[in-house]
Amino acid sequence: MNLHEYQAKQLFAEYGLPVPVGEVASSVQEAITIADKLGKPRLVVKAQVHAGGRGKAGGVKLISNKDELTAAVQGMLGTRLVTYQTDAHGQPVNQVLIEETCNIGRELYLGAVLDRAQRRVVIMASTEGGVEIEKVAEKNPEKILKVAVDPLVGVLPFQCREIGFALGLNLDQIKQFTQLLMGLGKMFVECDLSLLEVNPLVVTKEDKLLCLDGKVNIDDNGLYRQPKLRAMRDASQEDDRENRARDWELNYIALDGDIGCMVNGAGLAMATMDLIKLHGGNPANFLDVGGGATKERVTEAFKIILSDSNVKGVLVNIFGGIVRCDLIADGIISAVAEVGIKIPVVVRLEGNNADLGAKKLSESGLNIIAATSLTGAAQQIVKAVKHVGVAA
Repeated sequence: MNLHEYQAKQLFAEYGLPVPVGEVASSVQEAITIADKLGKPRLVVKAQVHAGGRGKAGGVKLISNKDELTAAVQGMLGTRLVTYQTDAHGQPVNQVLIEETCNIGRELYLGAVLDRAQRRVVIMASTEGGVEIEKVAEKNPEKILKVAVDPLVGVLPFQCREIGFALGLNLDQIKQFTQLLMGLGKMFVECDLSLLEVNPLVVTKEDKLLCLDGKVNIDDNGLYRQPKLRAMRDASQEDDRENRARDWELNYIALDGDIGCMVNGAGLAMATMDLIKLHGGNPANFLDVGGGATKERVTEAFKIILSDSNVKGVLVNIFGGIVRCDLIADGIISAVAEVGIKIPVVVRLEGNNADLGAKKLSESGLNIIAATSLTGAAQQIVKAVKHVGVAA
């Protein structure tokens, strides 16, 4: 789960990380009230969306009077901001952050991420602040400093000093940086984060450190421990189908292909998508119905897949271990009958009650293509979808 910038900065402040003074607004009047409260001649208005690259897309504006403030807020609220990190439709702007400006001396990068190979949190820092870290990694990887954090003791002062000196900070700045980084490390663990970025981390001309922007990703598997953070979820920034799937405890991720996939088990789902690609097709989604799939969940999974207008065919690949294939068949029949599917559907059932499931499908009278192997199923759906494309 992602947080907006203003939410990330609220979290930063709770852990002692320095942030600019600012408040979020949902209307022009709220923005004017906030600006009056801040009482500064120059302010910055930032569109609040779950995407980077806002500045280049017109989502960050410097203003120096109420007319400019009104124009900036009106130009953002109610629109969809398209950046290099969004699709062509962009993300809806429902709120803007009104914030004080600062005198920037230097821009640094600071982040933390889970390194699953090391099984540790890794702190990353660079002198190339204000630039996408991916570009720095590609062009100047030597400028990214990485330090692994021991999970038993957390971030230690000597590590803060090591990074601080590498960033070219002076002694007073390193003292501030040590406090900042230790707070960041504590926040990462206590809040079940999977990624945290401060980009840029600014050294002001007054010799102070300031988190000018913040990005926070929370591990969905840890949200049950984080009711306060869970309440910050902004569903408007997320895919409607993924939200719907989450309500039904389905693991769904939208992709950009045209072959819908419904599989039980993440590993089998990945293998299914690989085979579709191998035989010339493009998966439209990852969907794992899980080991405890029910007729109702399978029916809902089908509806979610078919809500994607790009889907021209569906491949169902079920291995019945815990789950019974006949129950999956019931769900498929129910969904196909209810939705009235006109696109090809290929089903491969194997394992627990697979024969009974196949019998139910064959006796349903529906246009469902039965497959006896995974490779055969992938080949059949790719062929069927290409035929649909030619016919169209």
